[in-house]
Amino acid sequence: MKIGVVGTGYVGLVTGACLADFGNEVVCVDVDEAKIEGLRKGVIPIYEPGLDHLVERNASEGRLKFTTEIEPTVRESRAIFIAVGTPPGEDGSADLRYVRQVAESIAEHVDGPTLVITKSTVPIGTGRILEEIFAERGVSDQISVLSNPEFLREGSAIDDFMKPDRVVIGASDEEAIALMKQIYAPLHSLEFPFVVTNVESAEMIKYASNGFLATKISFINEIAALCEKSGADVQDVARGMGLDTRIGSKFLQAGPGFGGSCFPKDVSAIVQIARERSAPLRILEAVVEVNQAVKERMVEKVMESVGDVKGKTIAILGLAFKPETDDMRESPAIPLIQGLQKRGARIRAYDPEAIEAARSLLDDVEFVDDPYNAADGAEALVIATEWNEFRALDLARIARLLKAPVLVDLRNIYDPERMKQAGIEYHSVGRAGTFRRRRS
Repeated sequence: MKIGVVGTGYVGLVTGACLADFGNEVVCVDVDEAKIEGLRKGVIPIYEPGLDHLVERNASEGRLKFTTEIEPTVRESRAIFIAVGTPPGEDGSADLRYVRQVAESIAEHVDGPTLVITKSTVPIGTGRILEEIFAERGVSDQISVLSNPEFLREGSAIDDFMKPDRVVIGASDEEAIALMKQIYAPLHSLEFPFVVTNVESAEMIKYASNGFLATKISFINEIAALCEKSGADVQDVARGMGLDTRIGSKFLQAGPGFGGSCFPKDVSAIVQIARERSAPLRILEAVVEVNQAVKERMVEKVMESVGDVKGKTIAILGLAFKPETDDMRESPAIPLIQGLQKRGARIRAYDPEAIEAARSLLDDVEFVDDPYNAADGAEALVIATEWNEFRALDLARIARLLKAPVLVDLRNIYDPERMKQAGIEYHSVGRAGTFRRRRS
C-alpha cells in the first residue's frame, strides 16, 4: 500500500521505516529541508538503536523515500499518518497547530479515498476536529479519520513497533479498519492483539496508559523517600510488590523522576483536558506535583552527600532522560545540574550520546569524553542515567580519581556492599548509604 507519513521526528521516522519494512511503499514528508536532505544521504537525526540500518535497507530497496513536498504525497497515498509534534502550551495543553496545518494540506490536495491517521499523541476529540476541517473543505466524503496511537519506548522503539503489546485502531468505518489491518498485515497474521474501538477511545487509551505508568513511577519514588526514613530498602519493596501479578514489576524503579517526550507532556495534557471538561483527575494532578518534588529532592540528596557545593566540582554521568537515546527533553539531569549550579557548584558531565543535545540546553557545563575524565578531581560522582557502561565502572580507579570518594547513584545500579568494599561513600535512592565521611 502507498503510505505517506507527515513528520520525520522520533515517531514519524520510526513509523515510516517500520511500515516500509512491512512491505508498504512509504514516503516521509517534512518541511525541514536540511533534515530531508540528510535522510536521503542516510543521516539519521536521532539516536535510536537499529534505526539507521532499517532506514538504509528500506531506502535502498525503494520502499522508503523522503521529501519536502506534501502535495504529491497526499495525491498518491491511500493512507496518511500524521506524526507531527504536539508541544505543550503554557497551561500544559497540547498545541495542535501542526496537526491542523497537515489536515489543511490534506484537504487541499486529496484526490480520492484516503485514510487520515493520527499517530501523534493528540487530545481526546482531535479526530472530531479533523473531521470538521475536512467537512468545511468539502472533502469529508473522500476521507476516513482514524486514531492509531504509538506506544514506542525510546531505546527499543523498533522492537516495540515490530512486536507490540497491542495495536490500537480507533475508527468507525469498517473498510478503513480492514485497510489498517492490511497495513499492519505482518502483525495481524502473527496474531498480535488488535484493539478496535471508536476514535475517542483510542485517543484516550494513549493518555490513560501513559498517565498510569507515570503514576507508578511517582508512587515508587514517594515510597523510596519513606524507605530512606524507615530503614526499608525500596528495591526489596518494589520486588515484593512487582511479583503480585495485579501490580507487575515494570515502572517500579525508584529514581530521579520521569522525563522524556511523552510522560511529562501527556500527563499535563490529560490533566488540562480533564479540567476543561469539569472532570478533574486528582491523582494525575498529584503525579505532576510529586514528579517535580522528586527532581528537587535529588538536588538536596547530592548536597546532603557532599555538603556545601559552592565552588566544588560535581561530576554527572548521564544526561539523556534514559539510556539508549540522545533525547534530553524533560531529562531529570537538567534540573539536577541547574539546581546544583544555583548553589555554586561547577559541573563536569559525560553521556555516551546526548552531549551535543545537552550543549544547547545547559550553560557553563564542562563536557568530557568518558566517565573517568568526569570523575578526575571532582568532589563527588553522580549517576543520573543508567547507561550500561556505567554499571561496570572500575571502582578502584573512580575512588582514586575523585577528590573525595563519594558516589551518588540516582538510578540504584550498584550494590551498597560492593561500594563499601571499594571504600566509596555511597548514596542511592530509597536505600541506606554505606558510610559517611566527615564533612569539611
